[in-house]
Amino acid sequence: MTKIDSKIPQGTIDKKWSDYKSHVKLVNPANKRAIDIIVVGSGLAGASAAASLAEMGYSVKVFCFQDSPRRAHSIAAQGGINAAKNYKNDGDSVFRLFYDTIKGGDYRAREANVHRLAEVSANIIDQCVAQGVPFARDYGGLLDNRSFGGTQVQRTFYAAGQTGQQLLLGAYSALSKEIAKGSIQMYNRHEMMDVVVINGKARGIIARNLVNGKIERFSGHAVLLCTGGYGNVFFLSTNAMGSNASAAWKAYKRGAFFGNPCYTQIHPTCIPVSGDHQSKLTLMSESLRNDGRIWVPKKKEDAIAIQQGKKTGNDIPEEDRDYYLERRYPAFGNLVPRDVASRAAKERCDAGFGVNATGQAVFLDFAYNLKYKYGKTEATKKGIHSPSEQQLYDLGKEVVKEKYGNLFDMYMQITGENPYEIPMKIYPAVHYTMGGLWVDYNLMTTVPGLYALGEANFSDHGANRLGASALMQGLADGYFVIPYTIGDYLADEIRTGKIPTNTPEFDEAEKIVKERIHFFVTNEGSKSVDHFHKRLGKIMWDKCGMARNEKGLKEAIEEIKQIRLEFWKEVKVPGSDTEFNPELDKATRVADFLELAELMCTDALHRNESCGGHFREEYQTEEGEAKRDDEHFAYVAAWEFKGNEIQPQLHKEQLVFENIKLVQRSYK
Repeated sequence: MTKIDSKIPQGTIDKKWSDYKSHVKLVNPANKRAIDIIVVGSGLAGASAAASLAEMGYSVKVFCFQDSPRRAHSIAAQGGINAAKNYKNDGDSVFRLFYDTIKGGDYRAREANVHRLAEVSANIIDQCVAQGVPFARDYGGLLDNRSFGGTQVQRTFYAAGQTGQQLLLGAYSALSKEIAKGSIQMYNRHEMMDVVVINGKARGIIARNLVNGKIERFSGHAVLLCTGGYGNVFFLSTNAMGSNASAAWKAYKRGAFFGNPCYTQIHPTCIPVSGDHQSKLTLMSESLRNDGRIWVPKKKEDAIAIQQGKKTGNDIPEEDRDYYLERRYPAFGNLVPRDVASRAAKERCDAGFGVNATGQAVFLDFAYNLKYKYGKTEATKKGIHSPSEQQLYDLGKEVVKEKYGNLFDMYMQITGENPYEIPMKIYPAVHYTMGGLWVDYNLMTTVPGLYALGEANFSDHGANRLGASALMQGLADGYFVIPYTIGDYLADEIRTGKIPTNTPEFDEAEKIVKERIHFFVTNEGSKSVDHFHKRLGKIMWDKCGMARNEKGLKEAIEEIKQIRLEFWKEVKVPGSDTEFNPELDKATRVADFLELAELMCTDALHRNESCGGHFREEYQTEEGEAKRDDEHFAYVAAWEFKGNEIQPQLHKEQLVFENIKLVQRSYK
């Protein structure tokens, strides 16, 4: 039976990573040329890992289902990237970033991994500046920082409201350089359909050419999954439509444990749902909470009038506004962590104070900072005495536009409302998944030679990710962690030689893939893939979303089983398997979501506590906050696949806290 071994190095927390690097096995340059590495996914984690490994001398193959690596979903992370550089001289440090991340994750993350992340964070910024990433700078030309939720320091580096895009272009340039050199073979429009395991080791993948449908075999000495999260299991989420869980799920069914699948992050700052026509939701960056104040009316009659279209937010006088985050959490105010802000918004809306037609929205208002924080500052700079209200607004708008202009434009295009003049409406939505494939300190799964990086693994964020930490983890894993840790495994692979693809294991994996695809294009069903995906998403949002309880989770498990039975009988996929067929691609992914969803609910049901994004209604404090049970649940839940329709086996990695004291989270 596979046992969990996290392989955390000995020594004090501040020395583990440096000592590890000094003693890890190495692969000499001549041997690296004979080693093939497969990287699946070309977002920040995948592109940075592939570029780094290729530059080190390995032979690398990279796969993405998009037409270009530049379309990876990493571009959607708008707000910024954290790093402990203390440029603002406000008390930041590696330890404080480590502490904030552990606390933000509600004490459900592995200390050693998180401290390593904090250590390498500063290097990431230097790397990206050297690549030409246009981070925002202050008046003197130095790199600027802004605040994000869950912290009391300014450590977030940013490029207006398009940080993810700029960072991805930096990683893409490094990737492109290695492609041009011939050290990387790039396979666009290829989707991984299965992992091939030979003698217990990951030895390659089966991929499908999405343009012509051809099934292809690729071998390697190691396989890196950098394929993102599984938020699209909810149908409506902030994820790109193509984002899926299939690569990770195939790895799970080949022996890789799945860690903490129930830990889903609900982002508090999204454009609210407007109707059944929507296929996704749009994220408004958390960075907006720096300068926007969140509120709802104090009087229910005002909220009802707004819901009915009789009033707008501007009609509510200041004294009748409830800045509920500032009221409930005075120390952090609007910058509480995402899970706390999301539940607070839900509570106000459930109480009847929502501010759109559905009652499922709150205001994010920039009026105060437009006029008084920035307007007055700019007026003073320009020597304008006794500025009018309009002058203050115009001056403040210039500053806000420079910091958030593309986000405001996007909001205006989607909603038809001008957020400079009318308060934005926001509501929580599914965004990020903290759960993922279980990995050890080396980022290796329980299948030797199979690694998971970035959002595809579970390792750094516990039960709730702090804002601006996704980009940090993706680039840390790719640029500064995997280049060291993978050598520890590959040092013993140099005598293996080229991995052949004409083996029974490749034959069997390809056969399974072809049979599944053949089923979808020949099944005489009557319902679309989206029909089933929408039903699944509603169940997951209602019963395994922002709040969960035992009754709802048990119902969800049975309902998901029923949908899955119907799916395999009634799904209809038009077109053929020898052409570009997005419906076929979607069908294979939704089939995996229908299995993953059950595991998510099973995990949520077994964890009889509330922590971070996992909020069990039975376990909460008198103030309605998450109530942990550290005595019984201070562990990573790692699930092992035992067979279709068989209960998976739970393995527990006990979390040991030697450097941070376990306390009830408080942001008051």
